[in-house]
Amino acid sequence: MANQNPRAEFLTRYLVESPEPIEKVAEVIAGEQSSGTFLALPGETDQLKQRSRARVVSIRELGEAGEPSLPSARDPGLTGPRVFRRAEIEIAFPVDNVGPNLSTLLATVAGNLFELGEVTGLRLLDLELPDSYAKQFLRPQFGVQGTREKAGVFGRPLIGTIIKPSIGLTAAQTAELVDSLCAAGIDFIKDDELMADPPYAPFAQRLAAVMPVLHRHADRTGRMPMYAINISGSIDQMLHRHDEVLRVGGTCVMVSINAVGPSGVEHLRRHARLPIHGHRNGWGALTRCPSLGFEFAAYQKIWRLAGIDQLHVNGLSSKFWEPDESVIASARSCLAPLAGEMPVMPVFSSGQWAGQAPRMYAQLRSVDLMHLAGGGIIGHPQGVAAGVDSMREGWEAAVAGIDLQTYAASHPALAAAIKQFAGKA
Repeated sequence: MANQNPRAEFLTRYLVESPEPIEKVAEVIAGEQSSGTFLALPGETDQLKQRSRARVVSIRELGEAGEPSLPSARDPGLTGPRVFRRAEIEIAFPVDNVGPNLSTLLATVAGNLFELGEVTGLRLLDLELPDSYAKQFLRPQFGVQGTREKAGVFGRPLIGTIIKPSIGLTAAQTAELVDSLCAAGIDFIKDDELMADPPYAPFAQRLAAVMPVLHRHADRTGRMPMYAINISGSIDQMLHRHDEVLRVGGTCVMVSINAVGPSGVEHLRRHARLPIHGHRNGWGALTRCPSLGFEFAAYQKIWRLAGIDQLHVNGLSSKFWEPDESVIASARSCLAPLAGEMPVMPVFSSGQWAGQAPRMYAQLRSVDLMHLAGGGIIGHPQGVAAGVDSMREGWEAAVAGIDLQTYAASHPALAAAIKQFAGKA
């Protein structure tokens, strides 16, 4: 459809399923999420529609199904066998409906439309924002390059791990584990999302125990291992904890982005002087049903607008439900420019070890990533240092295009990792 209106717009793409004509449903969505409602109102004049109503740009039919993906109490008014039509639709929204307001942007593109009775499936596939609009948001402060500069790691992936056990370690025990990881040459360490400020290991005690260890190893090696300490909490708590990490020389903070919310992350980003590591725990509830929720391509843009610098994308052959193709696509979306700048660092984790490096590199064709392994490093049969070495050796082989077994013949840590983990992950 040609647009005669010169207003600035952003585009959304949805997967839609409905027993009603898709053209009608697309118009319902466009009206519901802009100036319209379920019946015509005298206030929605032609002039107001021209200025504020969303418009349907395109509809691409995808076929039909005999059963609904999601229930609806609405009677579609059909007799005989019901048919549920599926399509991809694209809707353009006026930028001036929203402005640089992340909460309103989410309410517009992913709000009450999921609850419309006309739909039996609805999924936000992607957003396309004009650069001039996206640049009004905070966006990442550090991204890939700034993360590399803080960590002192260039030309290869950052190799890292997660503090395990997830919960139960005292502050002193956490510091002991960090000491062994730093001695092994680790690039990156993060708290588990379940660990923030428990009574048995309060945030302040963990920070006080861990930072001298990090500084000691930084003095020894000339670079500070990056520790993403979990500062998730209320706005005031996060700002205070960020400032404490900055004061004692830390180089990264972590938040559980779905729990903290876009406005919380935005507020932190406005204040922050350290990279923000975004953990997406709870993401499965937003995406696992293929006819509901978000595609990662759209999801990651919201968090990049909010200002995170690193974002989890799952891992290849992981313990989770997600297929490897989806994981790689998620990483690619993190590395794609947004507003012409600042990709964020994709973080691969869950069931990872050195053996995933060749497939990861062959499909992603980039080393701008974090590869985090728990058991793949800490559970290495020759110890933690060999676990770190094996991860780096796996990536060396991958980038050089050398078969993993061939490279392992002259690299004992990699050989031991293959013997221990191949076929188990």
